[in-house]
Amino acid sequence: MKTGKNQVKIIGGQWKRKNVSFIDSPGLRPTPSRVRETLFNWLDQDLTGKVCLDLFSGSGIIGFESLSRGASSVVMVEKSPQVFKMIQENKKLLQAEKAQLHFMDALLFLQHSNAKFDIIFCDPPFNEGWEDKLFPQLANHLTKDGLIYFESESVLIEHSEFNVLKKRKAGNVFYHLVTLKNNEPI
Repeated sequence: MKTGKNQVKIIGGQWKRKNVSFIDSPGLRPTPSRVRETLFNWLDQDLTGKVCLDLFSGSGIIGFESLSRGASSVVMVEKSPQVFKMIQENKKLLQAEKAQLHFMDALLFLQHSNAKFDIIFCDPPFNEGWEDKLFPQLANHLTKDGLIYFESESVLIEHSEFNVLKKRKAGNVFYHLVTLKNNEPI
């Protein structure tokens, strides 16, 4: 099951084996299938009824994979015009009606939205200090038992409001599953 140079395959759910196309863009790193497989194992595969936020959507693969696995909705936020256009095209091709696309900066979205999410996916550009910028705002957008998936260039350090539940490394990418400190570990 080999994909083209600028395509990644959805690995589970109703759109399993469907391709999501993406463009070459600085810093764009679609989450590899082996990392997505681990992520969705952490999330018990089925996201039925979950409300998700995909910040820094990039290729959109995490958001589309979530919808494929039953999420009730996914808000996808991307600020690059060319990358956003490709997400729009993939939404149309997949007929992903439950995807809500926002062409804007992730921090602005968080500042202007009061929505709460069961799962927040964050894959920000590396080496720009996004953890310190995002984590103070993410607590305001997480449901009581909500989870954050976070990719970064280094291991996340415990934050005053959050616990790192799970973490792994694939190549140069560290990925984490995080929850509010008042939540029970999964």
